Amino acid sequence: MAGFSVSRYAPERSSWAKLTARDSVVRRLDWPLLGSALALSFIGSLLVWSATRGRDSLTHGDPYYFLFRHALNTGIGVALMVGTIWLGHRTLRGAVPVLYGLSVVLVLAVLTPLGATVNGAHAWILLPGGFSLQPSEFTKITIILGMAMLLAARVDAGDQLHPDHRTVAKALGLALVPMAVVMLMPDLGSVMVMAVIVLGVLLASGASNRWVFGLLGAGTTGAVAIWQLGLLDDYQIARFAAFANPALDPAGVGYNTNQARIAIGSGGLSGTGLFKGSQTTGQFVPEQQTDFVFTVAGEELGFLGAGLIIVLLGIVLWRACRIARETTELYGTIVAAGIIAWFAFQSFENIGMTLGIMPVAGLPLPFVSYGGSSMFAVWVAIGLLQSIRVQRPITA
Repeated sequence: MAGFSVSRYAPERSSWAKLTARDSVVRRLDWPLLGSALALSFIGSLLVWSATRGRDSLTHGDPYYFLFRHALNTGIGVALMVGTIWLGHRTLRGAVPVLYGLSVVLVLAVLTPLGATVNGAHAWILLPGGFSLQPSEFTKITIILGMAMLLAARVDAGDQLHPDHRTVAKALGLALVPMAVVMLMPDLGSVMVMAVIVLGVLLASGASNRWVFGLLGAGTTGAVAIWQLGLLDDYQIARFAAFANPALDPAGVGYNTNQARIAIGSGGLSGTGLFKGSQTTGQFVPEQQTDFVFTVAGEELGFLGAGLIIVLLGIVLWRACRIARETTELYGTIVAAGIIAWFAFQSFENIGMTLGIMPVAGLPLPFVSYGGSSMFAVWVAIGLLQSIRVQRPITA
C-alpha cells in the first residue's frame, strides 16, 4: 500500500530480554482476542454436544464422545497457541522453509494410499486410534508465513519501500504449489480460502495493484475454464447448481441447505433451548457437528445466540486488525493480514452456506466446528497474532 514507509518497518532494536524485564508477557497479551476465541470454542463444545449426543452411529453409544474430543482438541489447540507465543513469530520466520516443505509433503501424502476420502474430498490422512489429519488446514499457515517471509525481507531490512515484481512472483509461486495439490484432491473449499489469503497478503504487503487485479482476472478466467472443461467433480457441480436454484432436487443436492434454513428459521429470537431443537434432535441436518454447526445455534439459541457467535468472530477480526495496524514490521503486518483474510472469508462462507447465500463448500466455522486439524490451525494462528502483539517494541 502506498502508505507504507521504510521508517515504520525499520528493524526493531528491542529484544525479548528487554521485553520480559520491563513488561510481562501476560500483560501484553490481547485479552479480548483470547477471550473471544475461548468463548467461541466453549459455545462450539455445547453445540457439538447437542448435535451428536443422540447419534449412536457416530458416538458408539457414548453421548459425551464428541464433547470430550472437542474439549481435547481445544485444549491441544490452546497448548499450541502457548507454544507459538513462546517460540515467537520471528523464530518461526527462520523455520519457514522447513515448515513449508513439511506441509507440501503432507498434502502430497494425501494423494497416496495414505489418503482417505470424506464427503467427496480426498483430503485426509487416517491415523491410529480413530484420529485423522487434514493437512490443508496447516498449509494455510505455511502459505501465510512463507509469503510474508519473502515479501517483507527487503522492506523490513530498509532496502525497499515495497516488494518488487520478482519478489511478488516468487511469493505467488510458493503459494501456487500447495494450492495446486489441494485442488487435485479435490478440496475446492480450502483452495478458495487459500486464494483469499493470497489476495489479503498481497494487499497488506504494498505490492503493485497490477498484481491484485491480474490475479482477480486470472482467477475468474481459471474458474470459467475449469467449469467449461468439466474438471469439477459431480458433487461439486451439484452443490453450485443447488446454490443457483435452491428448489432443484430438494431431497437430493439441495437437502442440506434446505434443512439448514429450516433449522435456523425455527429458532426465532431466543431459540428452542439447548438440546431441544426438533431439527437437531431429529437428525435432519447432515454434518451438523462440523460444517453445519451454525444451524444448531440458530435453532436452539435463536437469533440472539447465533448473533453472539457472529459478534465474537467480529471481535476476533477487530483485534487482529488492530494488531496488524500497530506492529512496526511488515512481516508481522502481512502475517496478521493473512490470518484476517482466512478467518473472515471462512466464517462468511460457513455461515453463508447455512443461510443459502453461499454455495456449500465444506468449510468449518473457526473455533466452533468439530475437527482437530481445523482447531489446531486456528489456535496456532491466534498464537501468531499474540506473538506479534507481545513482541512489539518497547518505547523508552
